[in-house]
Amino acid sequence: MSAIRTKLHHQLQTVTARIPVLNSTAATRGGVQPWNSRLRELANKSLFSEALSVYLQMLRSGASPNAFTFPFALKSSAVLSLPITGEQLHCQAIRTGCLLEPFVQTSLISMYCKCNFVDVARQVFDENPLSRKLTVCYNALIAGYALNLRTKDTVSLFCEMREFGVEINGVTLLGLVPVCGVAGNFGLGMCVHGCCLKFGLNLDFSVGNSLLSMYLRCGEIKTARKLFDELPGKGLITWNAMINGHAQNGLANDVLELYREMEASGIQPDPVTLVGVLSSCANLGAQEVGKEVERRIHACGFLANPFLNNALINMYSRCGNLVKSRQIFDRMPVKTVVSWTAIIGGYGMHGQGEVAVDLFDDMIRAGTIPDRAAFVSVLSACSHAGLTDKGLHYLDTMEQKFHLSPGAEHYSCVVDLLGRAGRLDEAHGLIRTMKAKPDGAVWGALLGACKIHRNVELAELAFERVVELEPTNIGYYVLLSNIYTDAGDSEGILRIRVMMRERKLKKDPGCSYVEFKGRVHLFVSGDRSHPQSKQIYEFLDELECKLKELDQNRAEEQLRGLSGMGVHSEKLAVAFGLLNTKEGAEIVVMKNLRICGDCHLFMKLVSKILPRREFIVRDPTRFHHFRNGVCSCKDYW
Repeated sequence: MSAIRTKLHHQLQTVTARIPVLNSTAATRGGVQPWNSRLRELANKSLFSEALSVYLQMLRSGASPNAFTFPFALKSSAVLSLPITGEQLHCQAIRTGCLLEPFVQTSLISMYCKCNFVDVARQVFDENPLSRKLTVCYNALIAGYALNLRTKDTVSLFCEMREFGVEINGVTLLGLVPVCGVAGNFGLGMCVHGCCLKFGLNLDFSVGNSLLSMYLRCGEIKTARKLFDELPGKGLITWNAMINGHAQNGLANDVLELYREMEASGIQPDPVTLVGVLSSCANLGAQEVGKEVERRIHACGFLANPFLNNALINMYSRCGNLVKSRQIFDRMPVKTVVSWTAIIGGYGMHGQGEVAVDLFDDMIRAGTIPDRAAFVSVLSACSHAGLTDKGLHYLDTMEQKFHLSPGAEHYSCVVDLLGRAGRLDEAHGLIRTMKAKPDGAVWGALLGACKIHRNVELAELAFERVVELEPTNIGYYVLLSNIYTDAGDSEGILRIRVMMRERKLKKDPGCSYVEFKGRVHLFVSGDRSHPQSKQIYEFLDELECKLKELDQNRAEEQLRGLSGMGVHSEKLAVAFGLLNTKEGAEIVVMKNLRICGDCHLFMKLVSKILPRREFIVRDPTRFHHFRNGVCSCKDYW
């Protein structure tokens, strides 16, 4: 890009001096028209460097640019971020007398805004007395202010536009929408929506889609749904906005429902749609739906799309099917750093840290430069597998070899790595000396390590820091309460309960998902709402008897919660899976909270008495594969 920039600047500067001083009507229209057509064609095909080269050829040929030439050249300069080239074009527009032409004026304003010279764009606007009479000039500057998140200037200019009686159209309101999606500006978004209604633009296709995206970015799901239902003739863009907006808000179940609605309405998905659906399948563990999407990818000829392949790798990994995930990765002809990161993260989540490390080293040998996300994946993999020395090596390599400054997300992985290995003092020392500011995740990693190694004193220090940063994160209160429980400190438990009550915090209920025949079945702790609840609890009673026969010497409390109101959600999910699948089929359970020691023991024992079954449990951080009484985590979680 720098070579193109230097060459174009030099050539334009040389040629500009030879342009005669003309007005726009003096330009030879017949001579410039073929050049304008070519410029339009190249710009429309996004061949912007080529467009500027053609512009130079036009100047050398002796043809003089006119008002229809500059918009394409200025657009090319804006997209390529060539502000100096844009300035030279500005000079040429003055010399040829085209500056006051509305299309040239708006193109100049847009170019300067896109190159982050917003104040220069305002100067161009102010210097032309016609600007305050033209909707297109206002629209260009409003969109430029919004693009640069100059909210106050955006609103002020819109108010000025209304005050002067300049016509407002859909493009005006589209320019306002970007600043409405910024945190704290939701009220402004409501006002913009009101203006749309007032000016009769609420049913405009582009305006409606922009408002829909704005509400979804602000997390206003119900309002977005109401607007969506009111929009006539919903096209692919509208459906994509809804599907991806719900996916970004973590509403995976709603995404799958929307996808079904979209299919029923006859709208064909594109790669953008399918990436959003696959993301939700990954979050829910809805592998069967993900397989349907993969079949659709094949049928639509999207198999070579790298974004979809990366999404498939992530989906199968997070649904517990690492074999399929690896097959997709291996068949990709071109593997980007995102592809490598997805497969490394998949192996890390499944506790196969050695494989993840080998893949990371393979990536570097293949010439792919790791980015910050890739290092998070490999450091996390080292943490889950207990590869302490390897993880510390990668932290050093990140900075020394690849010149990437570790962020809080990298340090939290290493603190977790050291903490799990029992090196609590080193973990605490790393937090004190780390270059990035410690966030809640960093101190939370230390708190979690204190739970494993029952270090109450350091846990209290970590808790004090973490609640300063994340005072409403209920997980940290529960974690310290469990540490006090293990230590037999009833006063500590009481203090935490009082603190939670004063801050009006409630523990999130444990819930687990199981997918069966393309439908996700949800269970919560003590759940009796499922249609098969009676059979599930009866089956758990039978399991309890068999487990007691397996090991009579186990303390009764180690098998607590198998029946009654307190039974944990993953046990209900496993019982449901056993009741509804054939012998030999694996059972995959997705859980929203970290698996507890009681349930971990339960899964190991059940897998021992049912040796032809594999039980896979995914909690928020990793997978546990239970087979023949053994867990893949080797009790290191």
